[in-house]
Amino acid sequence: MSRIDRTFKRLKEKGQAALIPFIVVGDPDLATTEALIVRMAENGADMIELGVPFWEPIADGPTIRAAHLRALQNGIGLKEIFRMTERLKDRIPPLILMTYLNPVLEYGPRDFAKDCKENGIDGVIIPDLTPEEAGGWIEEARKMNLDTIFLIAPNSPPEHMKWVSGSSRGFIYYSSVTGVTGMREKLPEDLERIVKGIKERSKRPVAVGFGISTPEQVREIGRFAEGVVVGSAIVKMIEDNLRHPDLIARMGDFVSSLAKTLKLCQHRKDNT
Repeated sequence: MSRIDRTFKRLKEKGQAALIPFIVVGDPDLATTEALIVRMAENGADMIELGVPFWEPIADGPTIRAAHLRALQNGIGLKEIFRMTERLKDRIPPLILMTYLNPVLEYGPRDFAKDCKENGIDGVIIPDLTPEEAGGWIEEARKMNLDTIFLIAPNSPPEHMKWVSGSSRGFIYYSSVTGVTGMREKLPEDLERIVKGIKERSKRPVAVGFGISTPEQVREIGRFAEGVVVGSAIVKMIEDNLRHPDLIARMGDFVSSLAKTLKLCQHRKDNT
């Protein structure tokens, strides 16, 4: 059982969903990223998703694209990320690396899986790699007991959903909207129905991301999904406070508000 599996098992016993914040490593700089990870872990993050900077982040909207660019301008790549996660691995919750396929191919899939495992990475998301085409990568990842998390979108055909259900380890990532990441004012009306449908086809936990930015949205999704991913809102907070001395404290307060909201919604659900 992986650390991600154990985290979901522990939260399920408490009737709670996992809070999974996302940041791009190296935005605004590597030292600040490291401090933000620690603060988010201290303030209620159950797992943390780390974005690997890439020049063409096709799944991401303008806010996260800008963060990728800032990190790349700082010279951040996989080697720098692994050195950071190696320092952190014994004192933080599970880390999930979100990377596009090209950096993995350049690094070498076997070496990438090995270095992920040795440096404290628990799971990997490769948004431009489908499970139908991922046989070689899945084999390398499973040798290292590294969870590969695949995505389902609102327009995914049933056959793709079947592939994801059979191939994902750790959890299934459901993107709540078709298209790129970014904050949305409203959640899709059929979100709960779709997530329940995925859970009927798979025993894996389902985490929902893309477009989730407010405590109210986190609370709503926490009623029916096992995990909630918050990305653009966190990256936007970094962008708005790039030179502010209280960035880390402000981020801690924001993550704490999301975590408290999520736990409160689960507590109410368990007592209705």
